[in-house]
Amino acid sequence: MKKILALALALTMLCAASLALAEPITLQLWSIATESDSSHQAFVDAIAAYEAEHPDIKIEHNATENEAYKTKIKAAMSSGEDLPDIFFTWGMGFLGEFVDAGRVVCLDDYYPAYADELPEAMTVNVRYDNKMFGVPYTMSLVTLYANMDLLAQVGYDHIPATYDEMIACCDALKAAGIIPFGVSGKEAWCLSEYVEPLVIKSVGGDKLRDMYNGVASWNDEGVIKAIAAFQDMVTKEYFDPSAPALGNDEVKNNFIAGKYAFYQNGSWNNKDIGEQAKFAVQAGTFPVLNPDVTLYQMIGGPNNTLAVTESCEHKAEAIDAAFFLARYFSDADYKSGANLPCWAADPKAEVGPLIVSAADMAAKADNMVLFGDNFLSADAANTYLDYIVQAYAMDITPEEYAEGLDADLK
Repeated sequence: MKKILALALALTMLCAASLALAEPITLQLWSIATESDSSHQAFVDAIAAYEAEHPDIKIEHNATENEAYKTKIKAAMSSGEDLPDIFFTWGMGFLGEFVDAGRVVCLDDYYPAYADELPEAMTVNVRYDNKMFGVPYTMSLVTLYANMDLLAQVGYDHIPATYDEMIACCDALKAAGIIPFGVSGKEAWCLSEYVEPLVIKSVGGDKLRDMYNGVASWNDEGVIKAIAAFQDMVTKEYFDPSAPALGNDEVKNNFIAGKYAFYQNGSWNNKDIGEQAKFAVQAGTFPVLNPDVTLYQMIGGPNNTLAVTESCEHKAEAIDAAFFLARYFSDADYKSGANLPCWAADPKAEVGPLIVSAADMAAKADNMVLFGDNFLSADAANTYLDYIVQAYAMDITPEEYAEGLDADLK
């Protein structure tokens, strides 16, 4: 009887151990793909696809709005507590700060298995000391969207090709009671989507990159000229007068509703604008301020990225999931018309005209510099954006902008 009881106890313990082993691994994923984000459905579908192929692994997705996410991930990385396993990030200085803190897994040993599909050139913004710490999936460009129905009302069948023509177009729009540009005055990064194209079209990509890297002075005539042009747009009321109270989603929806002639923001808006706008849309780039600078000096580059935290308990599974999800997002965003892919794309895929325009601009780009608030470290980015906000509020002159940035970003 004792032997039978011992055997039963052993079997019970074995079954309990088997059940414990059968419990799925859970990976925490943080991102900005909220329900209002154009990539939300891609995240939902990608997670479902990964879990279908890996029934022993579950991914819990926590999505937070863009600006709140920046605060959330920076706070978590600073404390080192309650970190996700996989997290969305931008490249360059944004991710670099987490890498410097030792919070991110190096992916050098894993990348070769994916190199045929993910060109090394697409990983440039997630490399630090030539080591890879993130898996990029989409490439974005600052894009000037134009409501061609409104432009036609003032005699334009094209996006103005020169700065003087742009000013004349905006004056004509205002005279016709049409607001030329929509922008969110509440979100500093949206204001930077107007300032940075002006700066790069004034000083050129090489000099702008050197300014971000601290090897060229911000106190430059080209920067002063660009900020003067930006403030000229403000004083001439080319922007929606309600801009200080509007968030970016409101501004984008206003453009889609036909309230503005132009909306300048990231190419990740291609899908929403392409599908929802009831008017003819063209996508292009802001004209140059300096005739010595070429038109296709662009703000943008490979940027949206997934990375894995060093504190992750199941690193191998998290790294595998990060590569799987990034490849899926790259393909899904491209096919949906949301953004340009970092991974090799299906050449036969049918995509909308706005993504075709974005691909054409990327192909023509002879210089590309990443968004300033991603290029710079967190503290420097906050300082940089604060100067842009001050310029928009007309609290500083173009000269004070250039002198101040030069002093504060050194």
